[in-house]
Amino acid sequence: MLAMKVKRAEKYGFCSGVRIADLKVKRFAAAGGRGAVLGQLVHNERVVEEMETLGVRTVDGLAAAQEPTIIFSAHGVPPSLHERARSAGLTILDTTCKFVYDLHRESIAALAEGYHLVFIGDPKHREVIGYTNDLDASTYHIISTREGAESVDWSQYARIKVFYQTTLNAEEFEDVVQSIERRAARVERADTICYATKQNQDAARVLAGDPDIDLILVIGGTKSANTRHLWEICRESKPSYLVQGAEDLDAEWFREANVVGVTAGASTPDYVIDEVEARIAELVPAFAMSAAAVSG
Repeated sequence: MLAMKVKRAEKYGFCSGVRIADLKVKRFAAAGGRGAVLGQLVHNERVVEEMETLGVRTVDGLAAAQEPTIIFSAHGVPPSLHERARSAGLTILDTTCKFVYDLHRESIAALAEGYHLVFIGDPKHREVIGYTNDLDASTYHIISTREGAESVDWSQYARIKVFYQTTLNAEEFEDVVQSIERRAARVERADTICYATKQNQDAARVLAGDPDIDLILVIGGTKSANTRHLWEICRESKPSYLVQGAEDLDAEWFREANVVGVTAGASTPDYVIDEVEARIAELVPAFAMSAAAVSG
């Protein structure tokens, strides 16, 4: 067997929003702050475990917070939750991503201008709940499938504005949006895909199209939407495995592989990627580490 190589995608891993959220909480804990995160800070189990070791636990609701500070995650929360937290006597540490706040502002502005809002995304995702929870149900739709788009009479709305959940692969929902456009008088699309998410997705496509690569590992949390989208992109072209960390690797995957591609979701810490590559080295005796990022 030839010496195995690893090629990392040109762009992968922590986006700026996640990195800032992670840093804010670590600085808060290092200064002796006592707080609880409402939901996972980011959708990565290792980050959640790391926060626990710093004394910052995760809670499912405001009522469960016994600490004086409640931490809002990078995904954002409904605006009303800020008032509820303050009314409960809690101090707020807000780590909401700037791109999420941009979408909050743009969607509220569109609503004020008379648009009917359409959010393309997962209705159970915390980011989408943050956008829609405080809105009148008659002013918006959440759509995730073409069937869902075709079930609505869009002609009843004079103007529609479409927003994408920031972590989505927008290209995969093109048929959904086109279905709305065919049935509506006027549709505008907002550019709401996070630039880091798009860069990671574009880099994953380049990785998947590399003829030298035999298989691809996509590293990220089990609840991470953007990690799953990277995996969906890669598996269209190459055998691809979605793993949370080094413990998920199977030596059989690498039996016939000479070059392994690696990418990671926007909530995946760098050290988890390093651990995965170190584990490959243990599993494959002939492995010779060559993990420099792809240079374009």
